[in-house]
Amino acid sequence: MEEKNLKYFGDAEHCPVRNVIDRIGDKWSVLVLLVLEEAQVMRFSEIHKTIETISQKMLTVTLKGLESDGLVNRKVYPQIPPKVEYRLTERGESLLPHLHSLVKWARENMNDIIASRKQFT
Repeated sequence: MEEKNLKYFGDAEHCPVRNVIDRIGDKWSVLVLLVLEEAQVMRFSEIHKTIETISQKMLTVTLKGLESDGLVNRKVYPQIPPKVEYRLTERGESLLPHLHSLVKWARENMNDIIASRKQFT
């Protein structure tokens, strides 16, 4: 890797890799994106039911983060009670092939990774 790239990646504030990984590298973001891909449009409660182990607070934080990065669109319908739907944006959809590659890699390597972890401890 060129020295120029190393310096660029070292600048945490401006490094695109760090910025993107910081957002999607948490415990829930990739899962939310994949769930929204599958369903196309979902309400908060539907996402929460689908990802049973995520708390409502964590789902709220995750959706807000994905929305702030332009990966998820939140649409509020003016009715009582309010109806809110989430869907992937074009940018979110453009990330999916890369996430699919990561999912494929994880499936292919998970057993070996688990074995390596056991040997390490």
